[in-house]
Amino acid sequence: MSYTSNRTLLEKADLALADLTAGGGILLPAQAQKFMRLLIKQSVLMQLATVVPMASPKHQLSKIKFGSRILRPGQEATALAVADRARPDLSFLELDARLFKAEVHLSDEVLEDNIERGELRQTILEMIAEAAGRDMEEVILNGDTASADPFLATMDGLLKQATSHVVDAAGVAINKNLLRDMLKSLPSEYLRDKKQMAFLTSVDAELDYRNTLADRATVGGDRFIEEDTPALYSGVPVKPVPLFPENLGAANNRTVALLCNPKNVHVGIWRQIRLESFRDVSAGVLRVVATLRFDAKFAEEPGVAKLINIQL
Repeated sequence: MSYTSNRTLLEKADLALADLTAGGGILLPAQAQKFMRLLIKQSVLMQLATVVPMASPKHQLSKIKFGSRILRPGQEATALAVADRARPDLSFLELDARLFKAEVHLSDEVLEDNIERGELRQTILEMIAEAAGRDMEEVILNGDTASADPFLATMDGLLKQATSHVVDAAGVAINKNLLRDMLKSLPSEYLRDKKQMAFLTSVDAELDYRNTLADRATVGGDRFIEEDTPALYSGVPVKPVPLFPENLGAANNRTVALLCNPKNVHVGIWRQIRLESFRDVSAGVLRVVATLRFDAKFAEEPGVAKLINIQL
């Protein structure tokens, strides 16, 4: 291919990027929505959670529930006394989006190959979303403001946030008794619909539990070895999440697990996602910088149990 045709293709690439980087780089609403869908697709956790597009960096979600008995003995044609009237518990969940940036380098060769197929815009969105979705899941789970890792220190993740109901496995591999203890640690009000709940843990921990089910010398036990049969305890699925840590503890061989309704996890993403680009001519590279803000919190933290010190 001649220098002239290469130059023409790169000029077309710059024009193709103009749609993504116009208006100061802020994606149009339809583009931002598509980018969010790509982010969610790349994250196991976010596919299970409640993802909230945020109209501003701070977003409040109203919570309302009746936490105690509302029925009283009634009498015909008689209103309840003032003291017997029920009032809902009102509170708010505030999502405070934290700032993150990503820089992606696209070589001229990549641009040439993709502009010829008319897929440059899709390539850029998918490349950034694939990596960003993975990294979002890591900090959403493992974030800790006390961490020595600047990335993880940006925010407290779900594992740090879960504090109300903690069960200690004390160095034992995950098993039915530990899962039972997690269920029993939760207030009964959160167990009324167990079908909506899930045990979330690391890939290796799920494999260990699956192996205990396979130890049964039955046809059902064989299925857990031969097939990708969902592993359950008391009707609640045990779901592996790839970015759960597997290097905790002094020997770097322990993990954790969460029990909750995954929809209890709220991930807020600010809709003003920014993409900016510039060309490094000498290196033959186009640099695309993505800026996004997000936060993650439990809507009802008392409805979460955490199992710590699981041996792998």
